[in-house]
Amino acid sequence: MTENSTIPPLTLGVAGLGAIGMKVARAIDRGVVAGIRLVAVSAQDRDRAARRCADFNIPPAVVALEDLADRADVIVECAPARVFATVANPAIAAGRCLMPLSVGALLDHMDLIDAAEASGARIIVPTGALIGLDTVRAMAVGTIRSARLETRKPPRGLAGAPHLVDNAIDVEGLAEPLCVFSGSARAAAKGFPANVNVAAALALAGIGPDRTEVEVWADPTIDRNIQSVTIASDSGEATMTMNNVPSDENPRTGRIVANSVIAALLRLRAPLTAGS
Repeated sequence: MTENSTIPPLTLGVAGLGAIGMKVARAIDRGVVAGIRLVAVSAQDRDRAARRCADFNIPPAVVALEDLADRADVIVECAPARVFATVANPAIAAGRCLMPLSVGALLDHMDLIDAAEASGARIIVPTGALIGLDTVRAMAVGTIRSARLETRKPPRGLAGAPHLVDNAIDVEGLAEPLCVFSGSARAAAKGFPANVNVAAALALAGIGPDRTEVEVWADPTIDRNIQSVTIASDSGEATMTMNNVPSDENPRTGRIVANSVIAALLRLRAPLTAGS
C-alpha cells in the first residue's frame, strides 16, 4: 500500500510480545500498514523484549506498560489480562486509540467507555478468532433474541484455565469431547481469561455478557480451535463457524488473531473499507 502523505502518520505501541504482539510488531516494522510506525513495545521481561526487537528495521523503545500511552497514538493490548488496567487506563486518559485483546478483562472495566467519551479516546475490539461480528452488529440494530457461542479446543489449549483449576476438571488424557463450561459470556471470560476472549467480543457486539450463552468443550478429536456462533434476531438467523489453526507459540490462541489486529490497523488508514 502506498502511504498517503496528506494524512499524518500514526504511532503504535504494543503491550505484550507473545505470539500475537510479536507478529503485529514485526508486521508494522516491515511496513505492512502504510502510515503507522511502531515506536514502543512493552513486555514483562524488558531485556528479552529488547533482544527480540534488535533486528527490526527501526527497533522500538522498550518501556513500561503504563508509559506506552506517552509514546503512541494507538495501543494494541495483548498482555496477560491481569495487567489490562495498567495498559488501558493511561491510554484512555490520554485520548489514545486502544485495541484490547484481553476483551474479557474489558467487561470488568466498562467505566472506560465513559472515560473514553470524555477524553476523546477510542476503544476498538478486533474481531479476533470469530467470524461474522459485522452480522451481529447489524442484527443488534434491531432486536436479537438469542446469541450463543460454542468453543471447542484441543485439551492443551485449555490447560491451566482458572475454571478448570477451581473445579478440579482434568482434561489430560481425554478420549472423547467433554463440556467443561456452560454459562454466560461474563462467567466464561472470568473462568477462561486466556481462552475465550471471543465470548466477550461477541457479547459486546450483540446483547451483552449476561444474555450471551457460552459452552466450552475440551475436544481431543480436533487439532483446531473451533468457534461456532448461533444467533437469532428479528432480521434473521445465522450460524457461523470458524476453524482456527492454533498458534505455534501459544495453543490458547489462533494464528488468525494477530492477522485480525493487523486488519484493524489497516482499516484505520484505508480510504475504502468493506463491511460494517
